[in-house]
Amino acid sequence: MCEISYEEFMQLDSDSYILIDIRDAIQTEYGMIKGAIYIDENEVLDRADTFDKNKKIILYCARGVVSLDIAEQLREKGFDAYSFKGGYNSYIAESIRAEKNEERAREIEQSIRKKFHKDIFSKFTKAINEYELVKEGDKIAVCISGGKDSMLMAKLFQELQRHRKCHFELVFLVMDPGYSETNRQVIEGNAKLMDIPVTIFESDIFNAVYDVEKSPCYLCARMRRGHLYSKAKELGCNKIALGHHYDDVIETILMGMLYGAQVQTMMPKLHSTNFEGMELIRPMYLIREDDIKHWRDYNNLKFIQCACRFTDTCTTCRPDGSSVSKRMEVKRLIAEMKKSNPFVEANIFKSVENVNLSTIIAYKTKGEKHHFLDTYDNKETQL
Repeated sequence: MCEISYEEFMQLDSDSYILIDIRDAIQTEYGMIKGAIYIDENEVLDRADTFDKNKKIILYCARGVVSLDIAEQLREKGFDAYSFKGGYNSYIAESIRAEKNEERAREIEQSIRKKFHKDIFSKFTKAINEYELVKEGDKIAVCISGGKDSMLMAKLFQELQRHRKCHFELVFLVMDPGYSETNRQVIEGNAKLMDIPVTIFESDIFNAVYDVEKSPCYLCARMRRGHLYSKAKELGCNKIALGHHYDDVIETILMGMLYGAQVQTMMPKLHSTNFEGMELIRPMYLIREDDIKHWRDYNNLKFIQCACRFTDTCTTCRPDGSSVSKRMEVKRLIAEMKKSNPFVEANIFKSVENVNLSTIIAYKTKGEKHHFLDTYDNKETQL
């Protein structure tokens, strides 16, 4: 089989091969193997004539499934082609396992205290204070999915606890809904590297949504949250913390308007409707995604974009062509608008803080709809 392992790859001279990343362009933003070039999977064969036949052609996708098929086709064309065994996810897992520096966790913590104090830690504490997210006696389940956002949130909570003005407890909670072995290794490896004492519990959510054709990712997310609430409550927690950031908030606002025909936002905290006494908090609410990426890259950390074991075949996880996700469409729309208006992101965020009800045709509160005609003829409501 035309596969190359991590160990074999690391022994190669960098001049002896061409390394090609065939994941979609959005996934490459979450990291690439050093020295790799990006070529869309649908363009590799068409561009094969430009490849040097004196070098090995090594391709990788997320899990080594798509890349294996293309490598075999390149071999039929006479190329010495290989697929990176296990794909990019396997590379991350092996890279983390190979790290031996015991000072890495301290260096990561130091970067939060110094280089990223203003852009990340100060905004973290601002959200906690402004929205009253952490209170005396709280026991918070910090929910870790394994991506950059939740792992950073865990480190920020650890830092906050060192400077705490009130007493609170933390549980770093990881739910395994059926991760592949490689994805779980990445999460466990990063937790160990970053000195985060995680509590892992298992569920069968991936199996439950495997055959769901309509919105499997939405259903999966809802089920995961329910399991997190349940486990957190079992452990004596009264809050769960999720790693949604500023960009998630503004994208949600526009998605609600463009696709849901409603004005709504992602709230900084919510009371659970199904788990009495539980709250959901979002302490990353004011932190920009670009700053999170900068922190990740500065510390040379490697995270997987999506821990779903179906990433290579689930079109809802792959933002290309007709399968582009609504959130990705909105992300691109905001980026385009920002070219002509640099304040567009802040304006979207502030728009839900400055709602003028006297100019709203109708609105809902606690499930009850109110219409401007209900009070239109009242003198006290006239402008």
